[in-house]
Amino acid sequence: MSLTQAWRWYGPNDMVSLSDIEQSGATCVVHALHSVPVGELWEIEDIQRRKELIEVDQETGRKRKLAWGVVESLNVHESIRQGLDDRDEYIEKYIRSLKNLSSAGITIVCYNFMPLLDWTRTDLKFKMEDQSLALRFDWTAYVAFDLFILQRSGAENDYSESERKQAEIYFSELNAAQIEELTDTILQGVPGTSTVLSLAEFKDLLESYSAIDEEKFRQNFVYFLERVIPEAEKLGIKMCCHPDDPPFNLFGIPRIVSTEKDLKWLVESVPSPSNGITFCSGSLGPNEANDLPQIIRNLRDHIHFIHLRNVQREEGKTFFEANHLEGSVDMFAVMQALVEESKRRESVGRKDVSIPYRPDHGHQMLDDLNKEIPFHGYSAIGRLRGLSELRGLELGIERSAS
Repeated sequence: MSLTQAWRWYGPNDMVSLSDIEQSGATCVVHALHSVPVGELWEIEDIQRRKELIEVDQETGRKRKLAWGVVESLNVHESIRQGLDDRDEYIEKYIRSLKNLSSAGITIVCYNFMPLLDWTRTDLKFKMEDQSLALRFDWTAYVAFDLFILQRSGAENDYSESERKQAEIYFSELNAAQIEELTDTILQGVPGTSTVLSLAEFKDLLESYSAIDEEKFRQNFVYFLERVIPEAEKLGIKMCCHPDDPPFNLFGIPRIVSTEKDLKWLVESVPSPSNGITFCSGSLGPNEANDLPQIIRNLRDHIHFIHLRNVQREEGKTFFEANHLEGSVDMFAVMQALVEESKRRESVGRKDVSIPYRPDHGHQMLDDLNKEIPFHGYSAIGRLRGLSELRGLELGIERSAS
């Protein structure tokens, strides 16, 4: 098959074991040293130990049919995003971590430049018609949180009169427990941690962005890229920026990796084969203006890693995560474009022909409904269904083209 099948693993405490991943048919493990605080150095010894754990069964000594192929994520510290005085120290640690990863043979690094929260949802257990559970983002619930729970200064100026009225009605119908659940759900997407922020902590963090507009935020991103990408290129590392999730501004803070135009700006800002993107159909999909197959074709040279997930767009900016082959994203057209790109790379002699992709999230279903899933969207059975469907879709496209 043209593409490499991958699976995200959260480490020894993950409910999904390495043996489970082997049984899924995936061969590429997507992983990070989650115990290392954001901004701190990834030591070579820790990388090598984790690589050995992934690739060799520690009980039997058997070499697994798995390899740690992608880092997700080597997170960017807030000092870099905000352009603070100590950002150069964190950039230096970032580069040293890249050098250690390269020395261990790991050369694809996913990261993002989303401010404060690296993903946002309003419901982590949205019940589907088949009784499985999905992740959902409800725009009205988000606006209600911003206006009436967070009470962000100036928030009312970001929404129309109709949006404010709908949010007020929504909020008026919430009880104390529902308010607490909505708050915890929104404030837990902290990069590299399972931390749930308090409202006071989040307000303080928002205040730190008060003087950062879109232009300044882009300048901070380019400052990071100009220092990191040349070093990554020397090391043979492909850096791949993940799009914003969801792909629109939240809490009055700019998000600058949400559209094809943004992605084009990103790769052109510091031209290099190492300056690329993670193509994520689930993050780009909520914006109906994003033509996903066309984005693949237009930015094909820069795609180093792939997340495949579907979303069902509802009214406005509301969406939920659908089954992988259903929803608003034409997954057939997306996979067809990816297979075509793999074939094209082979024809021009590129080495990175088999781009790794993973099923991104999955419904909580079957026996997993009886478990408490610590990493939302990352239960085993839903992702296994997604990977199986994507694998079959890829095979069908390849066979029909031959």
